[in-house]
Amino acid sequence: MPKDLAEVVAGHLVTAGRLIDDDPELAYRHAEAARRRAARLPVVREAAAETAYAAGHWDVALSEFRALRRMTGTDDFLPVMADCERALGRPQAALKIAKEARRRQLEPALAVEMIIVESGARSDLGQQPEARRVLHKAILDLDDRQAAQLGPAAARLYYAYADALEKAGKQAEARQWFDDAARLDGEGETDADDRRDQLDGMLISFDDSEDDDEPEEGSTGRVEETH
Repeated sequence: MPKDLAEVVAGHLVTAGRLIDDDPELAYRHAEAARRRAARLPVVREAAAETAYAAGHWDVALSEFRALRRMTGTDDFLPVMADCERALGRPQAALKIAKEARRRQLEPALAVEMIIVESGARSDLGQQPEARRVLHKAILDLDDRQAAQLGPAAARLYYAYADALEKAGKQAEARQWFDDAARLDGEGETDADDRRDQLDGMLISFDDSEDDDEPEEGSTGRVEETH
């Protein structure tokens, strides 16, 4: 690539990286400008994919992630590809990708992300008990040491399970898993603290008017899933 063209492409990529959190649409435009000039570079296609995803251009993001997977030969993009399929209203396609991912050797954090997307696809299809079961099985496969190593990924897994439990009307169990999510979410990627505190208020009022057969606040979060 000529030096002057390389400088233009690099400028667009740097700008896209700076803008992706605050103005993802503008970041996408910069990444797209870089892609038009250097579409054969994986780093450019990755920027185009990530900014399109952040801006909600799910079809573009999916196309770019597919191209990037072909270029690099890595399976790391399967979870986000499945999430794009969900966003496009194609949960069955997302489940097909999840099935493929189980045959691959994804890194632990990526495997967790795939499970969260798979559970979401089940929920999209109205299969809420199965959506909870998928998450619960993944949690049972983790011990405390592995969960600590996964950190934010485990926090998102716990958060997804807590959210599913709350939607199922299981507030006490949900509160415990939000608490576990908050404990591992050192980077503040979720609002687990706020969700737990909201449930604390609900549970206090619930406990005042119901029998004392609910788990006490502060009890272990390792509650077995029931259907």
